Amino acid sequence: MKLWPGSISMRLAWLFALASVLVSGAIGTYLYQSLEREIASRDDTALIGRVDRMRALVDDSASVEALRSKPNLYGNMLGNRDSVLWMIDAQGKRIIEINPDQLPLPSLRASKRIDLADAAEGKPTRLAWVDVEQGGRHFQLVAGKMLAERNLILASYRNTLLIALAVGAILSFALGWLIGERSLRPVRQLADRAAAIDVRSLHVRLDGADTQPRELRALSAALNQMLQRLAGGFAQLSRFSEDLAHEMRTPLGNLMGHTQQTLGKARSIQEYEDLLASNQEEYERLARMIDSMLFLARSEHTDAVIEREAIDLAELAGQLVDYFEGMAEERGVAFAVHASGILHADRVLVRRAMANLMANALQHGPQNSTVTVSAEAQAESVAIMVHNTGVAIDEKHLPHLFERFYRCDSARTKGTDSGGLGLAIVRSIMDLHGGSAGVVSGQGGTCFTLRFPRRVIP
Repeated sequence: MKLWPGSISMRLAWLFALASVLVSGAIGTYLYQSLEREIASRDDTALIGRVDRMRALVDDSASVEALRSKPNLYGNMLGNRDSVLWMIDAQGKRIIEINPDQLPLPSLRASKRIDLADAAEGKPTRLAWVDVEQGGRHFQLVAGKMLAERNLILASYRNTLLIALAVGAILSFALGWLIGERSLRPVRQLADRAAAIDVRSLHVRLDGADTQPRELRALSAALNQMLQRLAGGFAQLSRFSEDLAHEMRTPLGNLMGHTQQTLGKARSIQEYEDLLASNQEEYERLARMIDSMLFLARSEHTDAVIEREAIDLAELAGQLVDYFEGMAEERGVAFAVHASGILHADRVLVRRAMANLMANALQHGPQNSTVTVSAEAQAESVAIMVHNTGVAIDEKHLPHLFERFYRCDSARTKGTDSGGLGLAIVRSIMDLHGGSAGVVSGQGGTCFTLRFPRRVIP
């Protein structure tokens, strides 16, 4: 069972009540202690005054016996049953005693000045005393006040404070709940509007930002941005599904058409072998497409791990040039390598990204041209560039080249082996490394640039 309520309104109510109890309790305690000190101070002042007046009577009287014979001189200054008075000689004999409740005679130390203390025995009593001398005889004057009435007053005041504290806590709880319910109304309205948005209404945004509290405006803006990203991602996923269906339909249609045509009548063994060879090419195309799709799906996981190592860029570029040498000779294309330095990255992924760019340059570069592969260490990054002198790409296509299955036109994609995913794989590889991929195209050709965070050794 959870002790803390799940409702924010109830939490606010409990916090209001707790704050009220703490504040009111602190104020009540302060007031109670202040009243207690004030009453005690006044009682002590009254007791000191009585002892002073009694001492003055003793000094003004001819003898103690004369003072005893006129009890009205000192009896009137007591005035109630809570006050006591003793005059005690050196032998402990009570010369004068006013003691309505028959309190025990206190044993007090000698003191030449008025002293104060609480009675050690009997009912709670506050005492004031002083030693005096009259006619060569020593006496002790003791005045006292019983504390029962004071304690009753303080107990009543304490009970009143406790009742007020309890009532204040209850009212604070109710007020906190009402304030919480009213204050959280915009949150509930925002939640209702957000709940009404589904897959078919991702274009809807959470309006009313101008009328919302300042604290919720940032949340509304963040939710609208999230909806915008979701709408973009959903649209991209829809386009991806359509493009994927289109890309896979072509090889599957070829396989089905060739197979149906061959099975339409009896064929020679050579024709069947030709069909199998043709089908094998389509199967390989499908396999490459599926492999690329799996790579893209895995690279999007946030927990994807890359293994960085020191890569000699000149050596890696040379290996790739050797790999594409046969294809380059068929197309009459030469490679020029101007790469140097050490890059700390995942060797397999960097090799794949560069291979995709070089294959793309061979695909779209004109015959008898040169594809230039270069690397440049900059202040905060190291850039790898692949440049071909082919026909310039229309500027409107440049922002979309790294999207999955994006085609500028059918002529540029004829005969490609990447299935429209080669440049998308390049961008995913750069995202894994925290880098970026870019392209510029003009009259001098097209240059793709891979920019890695600077981890290069000069």
